[in-house]
Formats: sequence, C-alpha cells, structure tokens
Amino acid sequence: MSMDIPLVDLKAQYQPLKEDILRRISEILEGMQLFLGPNVHAFEEEFAAFTEVRHAIGVSEGTAALQLALMACGVGAGDEVITASHTFIATVEAVALLGARPVFVDIDPNTYTMDVNQIERQITPHTRAIIPVHLYGQPADMDPIMEIADRHDLWVIEDSCQAHGARYKGRRTGGLGHVAAYSFYFSKNLGAYGEAGMVTTDDDELALKVRMLRDHGSSQRYYHEVVGMNGRLDEIQAAVLRAKLPYLESWNDQRRTSAAHYTELLSDVEGVISPHVAAYAEHVFHLYVLRVPRRDELRRYLREQGIGAGIHYPVPCHLQPAFRSLSHGSGDLPHTEQAASELISLPMYAELTSEQRVYVADTIRRFYERTG
Repeated sequence: MSMDIPLVDLKAQYQPLKEDILRRISEILEGMQLFLGPNVHAFEEEFAAFTEVRHAIGVSEGTAALQLALMACGVGAGDEVITASHTFIATVEAVALLGARPVFVDIDPNTYTMDVNQIERQITPHTRAIIPVHLYGQPADMDPIMEIADRHDLWVIEDSCQAHGARYKGRRTGGLGHVAAYSFYFSKNLGAYGEAGMVTTDDDELALKVRMLRDHGSSQRYYHEVVGMNGRLDEIQAAVLRAKLPYLESWNDQRRTSAAHYTELLSDVEGVISPHVAAYAEHVFHLYVLRVPRRDELRRYLREQGIGAGIHYPVPCHLQPAFRSLSHGSGDLPHTEQAASELISLPMYAELTSEQRVYVADTIRRFYERTG
C-alpha cells in the first residue's frame, strides 16, 4: 500500500492550533498595531527565557538576523569572516552583503558542522568573526571555537537558524557565542506563517545596537544614531510564534523519537549512514539527513512512491556562481563536496507517525534490494 508523505506537513501542525492562532490574529487586526507592538515584545521575552539568554530581538527574517548580528559586531568592507560552505546560502550572503569576505573551512564528515581544526590556519589580520552553523539541528563544537576566538579577539556569531532548542553540553544554542541568529522560516522547528527571525545575546551593548539597527538605526522615531535597515518583526508573525512556542520542547522530543526510529529501521541497510549525534549535543532534528549511495536515483524512487525527500544542499556555497569571485574550485573542500553529493533529507516533523516512518524505511530498503 502506497502512502503520501510530504517532507514537511504544515497542515498537521496547524489544525490543533487553528482556533488559538486565528483568535490572536483577529485581535491584532482589531487593534491595528502591526509591528513592534505587544506581541513582539512578549515574544522577545518568552524566546529569551526559552533560549536562556538575556536578550532576544525580533527581526524580519533569518538573513536579516545574520546581517544585523554582523553589523552590531562592526563587520564591514574589507573584513573576513570564517564560516562553513555546507549551509544555506544566507549564512554567506549576509557576510557578502556587508562587503566582507567569506572564508570557508571544511566540515567534520561525521557531524557535517564546521571542522574546528581548520579554523586557526584561516585567520589573517583581516579576520573579524567566525560564524559556526548549527546544522540540521545539531550544534557545532563551540568550546574550541570560543577558545580560538578568545585567543585572536574575534566575534563568534552563531547561525542557529536550524537549531531551535538544541543544546551543547547542556546549554542552549543562541547563548554560546557572542550573538546568534535565528530564522522562523515556515518549515523550521518553530516556524512563522511568513518570514520572521530573532537575534539573541547576553551582551547588553550588542542587544542595544541590534535594536537600533533593525529600526533604521533609531531608538527614537525620526532620530537616527546610525545607518541601519528595516529589519522589524511584525505583530502577526510574533503572535503566531507565541502560540507555537509552548509546544516547541515537546515537538523537538517527537522529532528525536522519529529520528531514533528511522535510525533503528535503517540500521541493516548496507551503505546507508544515519545521522551521527555528537556526544556533546542534544540534537533537535530540524532535518533527518542520510548519507547514501546513488542519492539522486534514490530520491527519484522515493518521490515515485509518494515520499517527499529533499537535498540540503546540492551545491556548496564555495562553488555557487554568486561567489565565483572567491576563486574556489572543485576539490577545495573535499568533505563538503562529498556530503553535497551523498546526503538526502527524509520526511521529518513532529506529527510524523510510526507507520509513515516504517513505510519510508521499507521503501529505501526495497530500492537498494532491487538495484543492488
């Protein structure tokens, strides 16, 4: 019997919350205070408490969160920022938009996060910051990154856009570096119904800068201390996120349950490598990503059987045409490039059922049994 299983099922999450969400939106439209109002302020406080940080500043989306964090740290033209190439392009785009130069390091082939052993050799007099990416819901190895940053007087900006609620050695992401960026893109563990983001920090001065920068460099309307941007979070998105936030911890638990089940079901399929969870990590499985042979063939087969499967990310940032000016070529980051050719994302969301997971795993097994 075939099943239709999407990569992400937003309707399954929405139905039990529908009445509450529509009520909140209706209240906003009755009052017509549409941005930087009571829902934004309340959500900032609630997300700061959840993330265990002093400050959370709501912004328009995840790319803006990264850019604002970089701006608050003073990153600009001529600076260099060390990051990973195996990430969504927004990580690197935010650096380039400020006139700074992205400098790439390869990934650890087990965790797919930044290889901390490669960072120090890339540091130059122009290096201003490091952006570790907490990829697929698993934190990067932050202690050695912070030690390197301390030795060289560098900022650390966490890209926590895929790691809502993840922990590193018991501490939440978002408070491990100097400042962090979150995306609430609709498919994230905590997703808006549009675009939204957050910057988190324990640094009072950075928080003040981000608050000004997100609102055209202003702390008082029509008085602009610095050149900023329009990066404000709107009330409707904040209200949606407030409705969802109390469920995030349980949703993450359900994702971990699904991940463990997938791993068990696929443990005997030759050549298929399930995600490695680092000893330091509490993974939240924004994505469940397998390493497989004949990845593209498998993806086509899964789709033929009604299973949504994704590829994150088929072309590494250092090989994207947009970054041709950095003069990278194939072979520069071998682990990144191999991962890009072998990784496939399976359906993953809190509402995923045991029967659906079994069907996905059986379909993968059947593909390899048939093709050898």
